[in-house]
Amino acid sequence: MKKYGPGESFGELALLYNAPRAATLVTESKCSLYALDRETFNRIVKNSSIKKRENYEKFLTTVELLQSMD
Repeated sequence: MKKYGPGESFGELALLYNAPRAATLVTESKCSLYALDRETFNRIVKNSSIKKRENYEKFLTTVELLQSMD
């Protein structure tokens, strides 16, 4: 059985693939949980990928060997 700590997440595969969660979680003490709907989660994942690609492209423009390439 996996134990989750503060700041950890679960259920992302269910959100990515629009599938039901495959497990039940039980808390050992009172806690606060936050939920994301599938659309919001996918938007966050998409925007993260876009930013990562932009960072790679920005870095590549600084590589002198690649300056002459389109």
